[in-house]
Amino acid sequence: MKIGIVGNYGNDNNGDEAILLSIIKQVTSTFDIGRSDLTVFSNNPKQTATRYGVTSFPLYYKNGNAVKTFGKTFSANRKIVKTLDLLIIGGGGILMDLYGREAPLFGSYAMMAKNSGVPYVVYGCGAGPLNTGLGKWFIRYMCKHADSVSVRDPESKELLQSIGVKQSIQVIGDPAFSLREGTREPSAVPVSIGVTAVPYYHAGYWPEEDVSRYDDYVEGMARNLDRLAEQHDVKINFFATKYPQDADVTKDIQAKMTYADRTSIIDENLLPERILDVTAQQDIVIGTRLHSLILATCTETPVMAISYHHKVNDFMKLAELEQFAFPISEINQNHDLFLEAFTEMEGDWTGTSERTKELSVLLYEDAMKGTEQFRSAVKK
Repeated sequence: MKIGIVGNYGNDNNGDEAILLSIIKQVTSTFDIGRSDLTVFSNNPKQTATRYGVTSFPLYYKNGNAVKTFGKTFSANRKIVKTLDLLIIGGGGILMDLYGREAPLFGSYAMMAKNSGVPYVVYGCGAGPLNTGLGKWFIRYMCKHADSVSVRDPESKELLQSIGVKQSIQVIGDPAFSLREGTREPSAVPVSIGVTAVPYYHAGYWPEEDVSRYDDYVEGMARNLDRLAEQHDVKINFFATKYPQDADVTKDIQAKMTYADRTSIIDENLLPERILDVTAQQDIVIGTRLHSLILATCTETPVMAISYHHKVNDFMKLAELEQFAFPISEINQNHDLFLEAFTEMEGDWTGTSERTKELSVLLYEDAMKGTEQFRSAVKK
């Protein structure tokens, strides 16, 4: 059996790499096949093939303008898709048109599969933003012809339905929750605080630059962390899921902190297994990146969130942790956000730890339900 996986992989975003690792483990276990039977379409095929022991081809072939790129990619990769028994499109936030390319790119793989008679599933994705007519058309097409569609939160389901998707949509949670392994004994009191950041409106990453908004965010993070360190004997540990961009932001935050001597930066490209190790060593993770929150939950580590994207809010709502989610635009308006949330968690630390463990188990079980999509698509 030959199975293909397509998503935003090989892009040095280790949140997305965690998703890929989880799908690889789910697929090989479900069908009792080896990784050599898997084909991953990747932004960095050599890296992906070496890292996971799979066959890998370019996700797309740049060829001048968008139309020519679409045509070349479709022509080249359709030949590969035709050889597959199943194509998995997912997971991650790929059902969107924020950067312009996602909806047409991943929609083209749905076309390849449909035109080749290969079953495909849309698996554990996040949806939105979807603001263009072209983007909405591609997503409707992708869902209409899929053997099954699943998303990682109720808001993604509602958005797809609002743009006219008629296909049944299942909410299964993010596939990365299936990386949960074992349990851990929580510390007596919270001391180690893990923190992730994003290059919010930074020219080196964001679709558009806004220096004042970036500086306001960095200042707000620094002041909130200072207030926490001022009132509690904590150690703040910065780490990145998108390297080196996120690590560079944490250096800017650290440089503005009065209590910088209470901080450390893991200035490394942390692969998913290593991120799990890091989050397991924290008592609380204050995460901006979605998958820092997801992988922390996998290790039963309580979380707070800085909501830079609706997907972060969607996760915190799903986890019933809205009171610990702070809008990124307000992070420099109230410098006691982290302190107040920490005080609430610490005040019932045993209960906080127990609820996080229950959440971790629940989300793992939800993620594993998605493997039935693979089985049913192949049986048809």
